[in-house]
This record gives sequence, C-alpha cells and structure tokens, in this order.
Amino acid sequence: MSENNNSARVTYFAHQVIKWRWLVLLGTLALTLIAGSGGRFLSFNNDYHIFFSEDNPQLKAFDALQDKYTKDDNIFIAIAPKDGKVFTNETLAAIEELTDLAWKTPFSTRVDAISNFQYTRSIDDDLYVEDLVAGAATKSAEEIAAIKRYALRDPILRNRLINGEASVTAVNIVLQLPGKEMGEEIVAVSYVREIIEEFEQKHPNLKTYISGMVMLSDAFGEAGQKDASTLIPLMFLAIILTIYITTRSFSGTFSALILLIMSIMTAMGLAGWLGIQLTTISVTAPTMILTLAVADSIHILLSMLQSMRRGQSKNEAIVESLRINMTPVFLTSLTTVIGFLTMNFSDSPPFHDLGNITAMGMTAAFLYSVLTLPALMAILPVKVKVVSEQKGRVALLDKLAEFVIRNNKKLLWSCTAIVLAFGLLSFNNEMNEDFVSYFDESIQFRTDTDFISENLVGIYTIEFSLNSGESDGISDPAYLKKLEEFESWFKKQESVIHVNAFTEVARRVNKSMHGDEPAYYRLPEARDEAAQYLLLYEMSLPYGLDLNNQINVDKSETRFTVSMKNVTTNDLMGLTARAEQWLRDNAPEHMFTNGISTALMFSHLTQRQVLGMAKGSVFAILLISVVLIVALRSFKYGVLSLIPNLMPFAIGFGIWGITSGEINVGLSTVFGMTLGIVVDDTVHLLTKYLRARREQNKSPEDAVRYAFSTVGQAIVVTTIVLVTGFLILSFSSFKMNAQMGLLTAIVIVSALVIDLLLLPAILIRANKKGVASGSSFAE
Repeated sequence: MSENNNSARVTYFAHQVIKWRWLVLLGTLALTLIAGSGGRFLSFNNDYHIFFSEDNPQLKAFDALQDKYTKDDNIFIAIAPKDGKVFTNETLAAIEELTDLAWKTPFSTRVDAISNFQYTRSIDDDLYVEDLVAGAATKSAEEIAAIKRYALRDPILRNRLINGEASVTAVNIVLQLPGKEMGEEIVAVSYVREIIEEFEQKHPNLKTYISGMVMLSDAFGEAGQKDASTLIPLMFLAIILTIYITTRSFSGTFSALILLIMSIMTAMGLAGWLGIQLTTISVTAPTMILTLAVADSIHILLSMLQSMRRGQSKNEAIVESLRINMTPVFLTSLTTVIGFLTMNFSDSPPFHDLGNITAMGMTAAFLYSVLTLPALMAILPVKVKVVSEQKGRVALLDKLAEFVIRNNKKLLWSCTAIVLAFGLLSFNNEMNEDFVSYFDESIQFRTDTDFISENLVGIYTIEFSLNSGESDGISDPAYLKKLEEFESWFKKQESVIHVNAFTEVARRVNKSMHGDEPAYYRLPEARDEAAQYLLLYEMSLPYGLDLNNQINVDKSETRFTVSMKNVTTNDLMGLTARAEQWLRDNAPEHMFTNGISTALMFSHLTQRQVLGMAKGSVFAILLISVVLIVALRSFKYGVLSLIPNLMPFAIGFGIWGITSGEINVGLSTVFGMTLGIVVDDTVHLLTKYLRARREQNKSPEDAVRYAFSTVGQAIVVTTIVLVTGFLILSFSSFKMNAQMGLLTAIVIVSALVIDLLLLPAILIRANKKGVASGSSFAE
C-alpha cells in the first residue's frame, strides 16, 4: 500500500467522521456505557496469595505445609507498657483480658500469649499443665517475680512472646479463614481493631502494635484504596492543566478529558465483564491509562491547532491532523499495547491484570482518539489566532535541530559512550525483596511491623517439615537428636532471633516427668518413654492449645520454624540454602526438605518474575521490530529504530544501579511495560522524517528540521505528561508501584533525550546520499 493511497484512505475516513460527527459521538458513548457497565462486577482482592500463580512451586510447598499442620494466617498484637514493665499485676491482668477477647476473633482457632502459655510441672508422679498466668491481679510480688524468671528463661517464649528486656509482650491469634467469600480478613481485622481501641482506652499505660499475615493482606487493600482515592484525582488535575497550558483551547481540553474518562470506563468495565479482580498492582491501571492515553490526544490536537494557526478551517485542520497522525498514533498505540501485554509473561497474576487492563484502555483510547475526539472538535467551537508559519514555530526546537545537525558525528559517539557507561552501571543492580517495605510509613502495618521487628520478633521466617521416616517416628531418639543438632546449628547463625522446634517440648516434658530436676532437661533416651511422655502431655493440653500446629496427624513429621531479623532477599535465600545443605550433609535422606515461608515465596517470586519478563521482553522486541519494519516499509529504519528504543533502558537501569541498586518484582516488569511507551517518540519522529524524505524529497538534514518543527513540540509535551503521570505514581504508598513509576519516568526522560539528540544523528549519518531513494522496503 503506497503512502498516497494510505493518505487518501485516512482523508476519506476523516471526512466521514466529520460528516457523521453526532452519530460517531453517540455511538462511541453508547459503546463506552455498554463496556463500562461491567464495572459493577469489579471487586478488590487484598489476599497476599494473589501475587503467586497457581503453579508457583513455592506456593504449592507453602500450602502443603499449612495443610499438614495448621494455617499460618495470624494477627500478631504486640503490647508495650509505657513504663517498660510487662511483669506487673496491672499489665499481666490486662494481657489476660486481651487474650480472652482475642479468642472471640472471627475465624480464630488458637490464641497464644504469656498468660495462657502451658506451663508444665510435676508433683510426685503427676504431670500438671496449666496457664503460666492466672488471676494476675491478685498475685504477690514474689509470684510475679517467679513468673518473670520462668518466662525469660523459656526458649519458646523468649524473643517470641516476650522480649529479653521484658518491656514488650504479644498475643498471637491464629485464624482459619474458610476462603468461601471475599472480605473474610476484613471481618477479623475490624474486630481486632475495635477491641484494641477499647483496650487502649481502658489501659492508657499500654500501647499496641498489630502485624501478622492477615494484617499484611489488609495492608494491600489499604494501600490500594488509598492510591485509588489520591493518585487518580491528582493525575486528572495534572492532565487537565497540562493539556490546557499546551493547547490554550478549552474545547480541546474538554474533548481530551472526555476521551480519557471514556477510555478508563471502557477498560475497567471490560475488566469487570472478564471477572478480573483489582489488586494493589492492577488498581493503578486507571492512572496509567490516564497518563498514556493523553499522548494520542495531544498529537492530534496540536497538529490540528497548528494547521488552524496557518489559516486552515477547523474541519480542514481536523482532516490534516488525522492524515499525518493516523499512522504514528496507531503504531504508538499498538506498540504500547504489545508492551503491556508482555506482562502476561510475569509469574505474578496482578501484573497480568495490570497489563491486560491497560492494554484494553489503550486500545479504547486509540479508537476514541480517531473517532470521538475529531467528532467532538468538529461540534465544539474552537478559536485560534492565525499567525505566520515562522511565528508559530518553537524557536528552541529549531535551535536544537540546528545543533544536532551541526554536531551529528560528535553526538553519535558521545551519546553512545554515555549509554555504554550507564549500561555497565546497571550491573550494580541486584534482586532483593522486602515485602514489609512494600508499604510506606503512612500505612499502619509498616510502622507497627517495624516496631515489632525491632523490639520482639521478626516477621521473616524459614519453615521446614522434617520427616522421621515412619509413623510415630518423632519419638525416636535418633530423630530427636538430629533435630536438636539442626536447632543448635540455626541458633549459631547471626541473623536468627528464635528457633521453635519440637525438641523443646520433648526436653521440657522429660524434665517435668523426672520431678523437674534440671539435669533431666534433655531429650528422652528411650523411644517408648518419649512416646508415653508426649501422649501424657497432649492429653493435658486444653482445647485450642494442642500440638497440631507442630506435629502432623500420624506423628511422622514435625514443624521447624526459624524467626529472623529483617534481612535482604539474598541473605534469606542464602541462609535457607545453607540449612538445606546441612540437612543433606548431616541428616538421613528422609529428613531432607526445602525451606519455605511467605518471605521466601516473595524472594523466589522476584527470580521467577525476572526470568518470565526476560522472555516477554525478547518477544516484545521482536514483535515491535516487525511492526515497525512493516509500518515504515523499510528494513533499515525498522532496525535503526531499535537503537534509540533500547538505549533508554541502559540509562534508566544504570541510574537505578547507582541510586538504589535493588530490583524487586515490580521493577522487573519495567522493561517490557515501558518498551512500547519509549517507542512512541521514535515512531513520531521517524514517520515525520520519512514523510519529508519520501513525499517532499528533502535531504536528511532538512528532513530532521521538518520532523522537529512538526512533531517536536508534541513529543516534548507528551513526555512531560508521561513523566508527570509516572512521577505521581511514584508517590504511591505501595513501594512496588512507587518504584515502578519512578524508574519508568527516568526511562521516558532518557528516551526523549536519546530521540532528540542521538536518533537524528543516526539518521543523518546513515543517509549521506542526499535525496531519498523512494519508499522501497529495503531503504
């Protein structure tokens, strides 16, 4: 298809849009309403499990461990007396009270606190298991002191439910969420926050902090709702101001705003029809659509207004704007859609949803840009002052064009050197995941969890299900001895705060069954003896405080839990790998298992995400290259376009390497997601350059001047809009979104610099023959 035939078709299309403007407007509005009606089916899923695909091996291992024992869904309440003393009558009585209230939490199956900790002792041949603290309000000072001594010595309590300074204690609520309907976590969280508020009012000397896996899920929801209520309105305001300042046209600003609203309604409505659930990640889709969709509007509006300033009528200007912008707008929309669709290569479903919703929004934005926007502009009054062509040009861009033309060789080599330098710096980045720091300090979960980690116990854990190799094998002294060795190895590791192993139960019961003699605080020596002691201990435990969270049904495996300080992904995975190697080297084969936990799941997710997005990025590069080669009808220009499209990522990740140096799940998607965006400026400049070469037989230098004068202002403005939008996203309370927005903004700015300085230099150096050689595919 020749350039002239394509222009003729677009011109005919534009005339038809103007002729049937009211029908086009009403038809697209009806389409928006039909698609948008699906918005009523949208719901928000704040469960952290949503970040993992169903076939994720770490998720499968984690679920298998929880099915074997009890669920890890919990709400962890830390209590810090303002006087720094947990062991007083008043504070212990308050903890008893809170423990009783905690049992009433919806879906709760277990509550652990120092008050109901099962203290074992023996009298003659009888074993007594009872609450460590009962009736604290009436205890004597000597009794309180005895309770304190026991609690601070007990390995299960210390650094888990009471810190070494006895200044912070905790109540841990374990929940069994049915998983039958959305919002089960919200019901439990609402109850806990309600009792905590009343508890603090009744006990002003006590300050509480809430964390745990259920609170993590709630934090995802809180961050998502906060972003939706703040970022989108802020983005709308920024877009409106930018469009109006740029166009100085009320009609243009109003039309673009209508188009953006229609695009968002269509995308979110289709998401509802498709059953997509919103998450902390996908809830940013409206912000991205707002940011990206406005670029098409600006290109069409600015071209139209430029034509009107040169004396064309409004309708003639609309036709001319569509004629010169249809191809680049289509290409930029298509490449952006391709970029976002590559997010389906991600291992995390919320990123699939973000990519798919944004892709639908960008498709809708293109349709509305070439249908609704021209129709509205044909209907609405537009006042533009006619000026001379020279006066209507942007002097700064003209000067920049001349600078690039004069110094094209120097720019080619200097820009290449700078990009290579940043490319080397990008290797400073390393993968790291810290799901607590996903949230900024405006989210209560973050501040509360930080306090708990610093003063009591870390939220980062490693868990093992250690097999004895036979039913009832956990009473085998050989198994217990190996378990104790593994426990001792972990306690020597620097980052470990607490180890919870079945060996402690075995040592304590053995001591109690021998008259509480300290010398018997060791593992039982005979299997029958160990099994009998365990049976007697289990029969003495009250309902809800049994050992099901630590021993499987046939007593062939025990749960081994390690609590750690806040550590990096690499440290966590490194320690896990060393522990697994210890099991290989020192334990029987049947005892080996891989470590797993929520923290490890997120850590492995980053690696799987990077690999998945690497495949997606290669696919995107190949597909976008083919699209550009075909659309530009030139293999040479299609290949040349890859250079300015890939270089911004070297700069962006290089800057990130020297300012942050950490790549998480969100940042791993930036390349694929942003690739289609950075292509936009390249496409607009290249199409205008080729139009000057092919239609007007201009030299490479004059073609560069033409491209700068016709589209330079538009790509600068669209870049400002894009950067503004992603910088607004960088203010998200959810760090994954914030960093994704910041790095994307850096890449987009880098793309503009490359396109205005390096791309023209490449085109001039690659075309030193003067006049274009026509429109052959091999050009």
